[in-house]
Amino acid sequence: MLKTVIGLRWWIIALVCVGTIMNYLSRNALGVMAAELKPLLNMSTQQYSYVVGAFQIGYTIMQPVCGLIIDVIGLRLGFALFACLWSATGMAHGLVGNWMSLAALRGLMGLSEAVAIPAGMKVVAEWFPNREKSVAVGYFNAGTSLGSLFAPPLVVFLSLRFGWQSAFAVTGAMGFVWAAFWYWLYRSPADHPRISEKERATIATGQTPRLKSGEKRRIHEVLGTRRFWAIAQARFFAEPAWQTFSFWIPLYLATERHMDLKQIAMFAWLPFLAADLGGLFGGYLSPFLMKRFRVPLIASRITGVVLGAFMMIGPACIGLVASPYEAIALFCVGGFAHQMISALVNTLAADVFEPGEVGTAAGFAGMAAWIGGLGFSLIVGALADTVGYGPLFIALGAFDLIGAFLLVVLMRGVKGDARLQSVPN
Repeated sequence: MLKTVIGLRWWIIALVCVGTIMNYLSRNALGVMAAELKPLLNMSTQQYSYVVGAFQIGYTIMQPVCGLIIDVIGLRLGFALFACLWSATGMAHGLVGNWMSLAALRGLMGLSEAVAIPAGMKVVAEWFPNREKSVAVGYFNAGTSLGSLFAPPLVVFLSLRFGWQSAFAVTGAMGFVWAAFWYWLYRSPADHPRISEKERATIATGQTPRLKSGEKRRIHEVLGTRRFWAIAQARFFAEPAWQTFSFWIPLYLATERHMDLKQIAMFAWLPFLAADLGGLFGGYLSPFLMKRFRVPLIASRITGVVLGAFMMIGPACIGLVASPYEAIALFCVGGFAHQMISALVNTLAADVFEPGEVGTAAGFAGMAAWIGGLGFSLIVGALADTVGYGPLFIALGAFDLIGAFLLVVLMRGVKGDARLQSVPN
């Protein structure tokens, strides 16, 4: 008999975090290289927005599909399969000769990388009791910003040392290694040979089933709930900020703040470090509010979202500061605030939907998010060279305030039973 691992659920979420890092390293390589690739591929700012948009379209279409697939075939096979697909596509980026071929590959990458958030949320729903879910989401969501954090120094080092193609080859190949470990190590709590009976019981008794045994809601029943639309609209308004940070910060620093590639490598990772801290802070804020102030579970999540939305006023002011270092500092405020919002809104999906529905609910909510991100990226591409970035950053701050207000309105009266509202020990 295999030896049990103490706190196995935290090792599982760490493995998910590593996978998310691989996912975001691969996708963010393009943003870091944008300033260098534009002249190499004879690509305008608007054409670059089309390349970004191709990824976003693929990601938008596939998020609900990925959610459905992992709900059907399971996390072990589904996550590994999609990781192999995004890795192969990422490595192929080094073969492009013009912006159109780059856009085609970005679209394919978006189709496969869309699995990350639905898969992560399904792991949280399966492996964690209610009181720990926001903390678990904070840790796995840290992978999104850690991948973005590591991308500038790693991609610039590879590009300067071995050529720009190597940046895509290396960041793409990392996903294959992770996929092998995932398939080897992952099982559900019911089937994992290294989970203790005590931990299995902690997970089972800490979750609140809403469906009768064997019952399963249809897709239209999930999408027809007010709680789904509360989460979906919040993600729709929040996602443009993160995608602007991920795909446009290096280009903004190069064109508007006149930084070279080495300076970008030195500073462009800082907002993502702040984002890591924000995601973790959001994860711990909810149980703190529950324990110290007896705030109900759902309300504790929403309180953190509202706080983060007000903090987004900081990056809205980026266009008003003269120093590039002040701009980076405000980007850091935005990274912290956004990931706090993201961790808590994503956790709500695991709070109010069954584990068998979370992949579907998170996937369709992610589709709403990426529609928002796609639309705003195309706006940036069309207007950045004419009106500048300042008004666009102001819009990002307003979006989060709108999303937080609508979340408060739509989640009013949405409660679980007494166990969902329990205070953590």
